[in-house]
Amino acid sequence: MINELYQEIILDHSKRPRNFGRLEGANRHALGHNPLCGDRCALFLKERDGRIEEIRFEGSGCAISTSSASLMTEALKGKTVAEAEQLLKRFLDLVTKDQPLTEDLGKLAVFAGVREFPARVKCATLAWHTLRAALRDAGGVVSTE
Repeated sequence: MINELYQEIILDHSKRPRNFGRLEGANRHALGHNPLCGDRCALFLKERDGRIEEIRFEGSGCAISTSSASLMTEALKGKTVAEAEQLLKRFLDLVTKDQPLTEDLGKLAVFAGVREFPARVKCATLAWHTLRAALRDAGGVVSTE
């Protein structure tokens, strides 16, 4: 039952991604690429006084990559940069380490099963690595390789 729910959330966000499209007036931007499968992600942020006021993404990728970016943008809107960094760490731990789920991840918990499929971890984390680059204003293209 819970696996069906998780699949439903991933499919919904893949078919109808939230916060998709360029963000005019963004003051943070980063590009991400997964050369293994060709997924691409461009992330746009409006950050003011240490808070993410608006966040959007563009790109193309598989269902896991697109839904991860969509759910990430929903989870981060209105958060402080420090809160975003903490959520980034918790999400990466979720998909790469065998840890118990915590309720504070909300819908992002749907990606817990991804850690069983190492090639798919890169799909799920592409937007998050791109987020890290945007928050740090790193420039260039982030790669999962």
